[in-house]
Amino acid sequence: MKSSSSESKGLILFARNHREKDKLVKIFTEKHGKMMFFVKNANRPNNSITTAILPFTEAVFVGEFREEGLSFLNDSKEVNGFQRIQQDIFISAYATYILNLVDVAIEDLVYDPALYGFTRQALTYLNEGLDPEIITNIFELQLLTRFGFAFQWKQCAVCGQTQGKFDFSSQYSGVLCEGHWQLDERRYHAKPRAIHFMRLFSSISLDQIKSIELKDETKEDIRKTIDLLYDEFVGVHLKSKKFIDEMKDWETTMRIPKREPKIETATDLEEEADK
Repeated sequence: MKSSSSESKGLILFARNHREKDKLVKIFTEKHGKMMFFVKNANRPNNSITTAILPFTEAVFVGEFREEGLSFLNDSKEVNGFQRIQQDIFISAYATYILNLVDVAIEDLVYDPALYGFTRQALTYLNEGLDPEIITNIFELQLLTRFGFAFQWKQCAVCGQTQGKFDFSSQYSGVLCEGHWQLDERRYHAKPRAIHFMRLFSSISLDQIKSIELKDETKEDIRKTIDLLYDEFVGVHLKSKKFIDEMKDWETTMRIPKREPKIETATDLEEEADK
């Protein structure tokens, strides 16, 4: 069994009690991938590491990193809690789902600094108050490659057309332009607007999302289509996703903090989608 005393930045995926005073903590580390850590006396109020293992926290973790079995945390530094996520039940629901997706998308001990950075960026923007639904949609679509699916979003899988209305085809592993819809009767029959934004989200940088604001109807169409995609190809059913779905029924009784102003309006972008 190889192990080493080391340190790494990490994002808390989850923590659960172990016996009376200890915890088992799953951390997505920047240097070593996902690892499970044993934290002795984590539930004692005077333990300095307690704040570092709270949900939605990034820190530099110091300890014994093992390739087999449990690793051990000894200390932490540079602790950064995503406070808005921690305090807002709506935003934390999306953050939990994103972290759960990461946990099922790659195996433990897989070095994936690109995914670590992408996950950190998504949490940062959630914490800044940007639209959690759009951030989550982008994350879901771009995470598909980690599940082994590289769909053709940029152009029609048959003729290469890049403009116009499109629909998704499982048969062709990508989008079909309107001129070739007849080739697949079992295509998704999704709203063209939903496919337009899914094509955009499949490759967009999270840095660009401040310019996107969508109508609720369009968001719902995107959500339904991504759900179809995940049900057919990925096949994971997470409790955190079910919670988000149920949350829609009672979210009107509480309010998500106001978002930052957007550069473009929903009308501007959706008119483009209809061209």
